Amino acid sequence: MEISRELTRRKVVKIKSVLAKLIIPVILFSWLALAVAAQESSSQEISLGLEEAIFRALKQNLNLVAEVYSTELSSQSVSKAKEIYYPQLDFSYGADRNEQPSTWWIQSAGLYTTKTKSYQGIISQNIPLGGKLSINLSNFNYNTNQRGQLFNPYYQTELSFNVQQPLLKNFGPKIARKEIIIARQNYSISEAQLKSQVLETIYRVEDAYWNLVLAQENLKVRQQSLQLARDELAKTSKEIEVGQQAAIEILNVQATVSQREADIVQAEADVRIAENRLKVVLNLASGQELQSVKINLMDKPEFKPVKISLEEAAQTALANRPDLQVSNLTIDNKRFNLEVARNQLLPQLDLNFSYRSPGISGDYLLYQDNNPFGGIVIGKIPGSSWNSFKDAMKFLYNNWSLNFTLTIPVADLVSRSNYAVAQTELSQSLAKQKAQEQQVLLEVSEAVNNIATYAKSVEAYRVAREFAEKNLEAENRKLAVGLSSNYFVLEAQDRLATARSNELRALVNYNLALANLEKVLGTSLVNRNINLAQVGQK
Repeated sequence: MEISRELTRRKVVKIKSVLAKLIIPVILFSWLALAVAAQESSSQEISLGLEEAIFRALKQNLNLVAEVYSTELSSQSVSKAKEIYYPQLDFSYGADRNEQPSTWWIQSAGLYTTKTKSYQGIISQNIPLGGKLSINLSNFNYNTNQRGQLFNPYYQTELSFNVQQPLLKNFGPKIARKEIIIARQNYSISEAQLKSQVLETIYRVEDAYWNLVLAQENLKVRQQSLQLARDELAKTSKEIEVGQQAAIEILNVQATVSQREADIVQAEADVRIAENRLKVVLNLASGQELQSVKINLMDKPEFKPVKISLEEAAQTALANRPDLQVSNLTIDNKRFNLEVARNQLLPQLDLNFSYRSPGISGDYLLYQDNNPFGGIVIGKIPGSSWNSFKDAMKFLYNNWSLNFTLTIPVADLVSRSNYAVAQTELSQSLAKQKAQEQQVLLEVSEAVNNIATYAKSVEAYRVAREFAEKNLEAENRKLAVGLSSNYFVLEAQDRLATARSNELRALVNYNLALANLEKVLGTSLVNRNINLAQVGQK
């Protein structure tokens, strides 16, 4: 009985052990499968053609977004500069009470008190010639217990028109609008700089895109080469087994397989590097996106021969390059600064004109015996502040003033120094412009020559690839009839892989040369119908 129980117990233990050995791997495999599935589900694949990649970069590239903000700041500076021609309104109010003992018999007995109130409103406006126009409306109320007053309370309103206009120094619409002119020119410079950044970004996208294509296609070439070597290894192994080849022949094939496996590792690393470069340009490199986003490229490099006139290309570049536009705008700024500095050398001659229309009213006091010094008021004719205002609006009184002020500095060293600096800066900018134009022409010449060079290399590497394919076919046929060895076959495979990689690289270089020509000519935006207003906008 005890023996039976012991056997039963041992069987149960054994079954549990077997089940544990089976279940644990199943659980581990399930966890692994779930982890892989979760990783795959979290990954994202983006299919991109070249043009779509460019438009993505124009909306998402961080360098471009920052440059767009700079342009917006320049636009706001223009609006701020225009504020000098906005009307300005000023209002003021004042009240005063003065109480003190009488010191003269004519004042009053005991204390005499004076109360005043004043109101003033001014609207002023800068005018295009550099002057200033202002309209002033003021009202003054006076009330006292002092004897001898003709009006008490007394109201005075005055409407005045004032013009201040420089006639020499600071005269003229350009001088008056100098802040606006400079702000607008700086805004144009900012737009040109944005355009330059856009051109650079487009080229960076094309460079990253085509280099990723090159890396991916090169990986395919290496994978094909590895597969050929593995096929050769399997074939050689069978031939050794049946005694058709010596065992030592397999060593060369095995070494080749190992080398090509190492080439695969390097090619895969090149793909990752190229893919990350493109992600950075597209602003897909933040957080997990650097690893989780997979980019599937839709376009392949093509060979489309083009004929380019060096003379026409040079003219196009001189007309469209944004860096030359920046240079021209900078020279305009320097010329304007020189004009302003020349104006500041003139004497200061200012015209000041004022026209005033006063209005006076109040309670007109009637004294006994018509003697205001007696202080006995027997009646009054009422008046009001409104009456003084109406009188001022009727222009009953003709009051005006005109004067000229001439200021001649004995030694205006600051203005003369500023003028000399402005002359030097203009000369410097003109010299830089000439050097920049020469550099642009050199870049155009090199870009045109590179296109011609890479076009020839594409044709040459295509022919080399075709010969490499024919050579590999010939070696395989010779090996089949015993006239060659796997050494020569593997060597032919290597030459074919190299030829394919060289042809692909030549195609990529040719397409990059075309892209560089667009950048050098400054025509990337026109060719793609891109508006700067679309840049950096989600």
